[in-house]
Amino acid sequence: MSEQDPRADTTTAPAAAGGHAAATPRQRYPQPLLPRNLRNWMMVWYRNYMVWKKLAIPSMIGNLADPMIYLFGLGLGLGLMVGQVNGVSYIAFLAAGTTASSVMMSASFESMYSAFSRMHVQRTWEAIMHAPLTLGDVVLGEIAWAASKAVLSGLAIMLVAGALGYAQMPGALLALPVIVLAGIAFAALAMTVTALAPSYDFFMFYQTLVMTPMLLLSGVFFPLEQLPEGVQAATKVLPLAHAVALIRPLMLGRPSEDVGLHLAVLGAYAMVALVVCLMLLRRRLLR
Repeated sequence: MSEQDPRADTTTAPAAAGGHAAATPRQRYPQPLLPRNLRNWMMVWYRNYMVWKKLAIPSMIGNLADPMIYLFGLGLGLGLMVGQVNGVSYIAFLAAGTTASSVMMSASFESMYSAFSRMHVQRTWEAIMHAPLTLGDVVLGEIAWAASKAVLSGLAIMLVAGALGYAQMPGALLALPVIVLAGIAFAALAMTVTALAPSYDFFMFYQTLVMTPMLLLSGVFFPLEQLPEGVQAATKVLPLAHAVALIRPLMLGRPSEDVGLHLAVLGAYAMVALVVCLMLLRRRLLR
């Protein structure tokens, strides 16, 4: 009798202590990969919410500190030198860009550091998947939770800007659906990085090589028209640039252009990144 391939996925396992068979990876992680239904992921979202609620105030302060520093530090300081940009004060121009960038930052950090802790360090995902939930339920719940935190961050900055007269309220609230879609897209992209990360240090590559250039080249701090034509063409593939292009006109009370294109790009990023991260996580967790 030939020796069995150790990589084979067998349906039987040696008896463990107490006479119970040891669970194989496919038995531990329910199938199919996709969400089992339209409700299960909400339980994952609710579990994360209940944990976050205990530290809600420090968490919100941490998420808002960085964008607020950019908004008031650059907006008030540099704004005195720049004056107006595209017919509005620089701080009003920056407030809309900061709203979009805070969505990216909040969704990305939640999907990377916090989700990685639950998946790899605390093994919360493994515990959840012993219930009748699939990996798809868990990942969709994590992405929805990261997007929810991104909406809180973006909405908070929008309300502050509106209270100070830097955003046209209540019309600016029409940007909320865009913030939700952008949050999902950035959360799904970051979850793909989490699926590949061997440790927390890996996330620095994504922050330095992807998030920082996107922050500087997407029209957050200055109009895209100031960039060379070749760079302007490259920004058309950046999801943050499309989010800024949708959020800024709504916050400034101006008509939006190419709405369908911007929404399609953000939607495509969300869908493709979701599929890719599911495939990568399946391979990681079932190997």
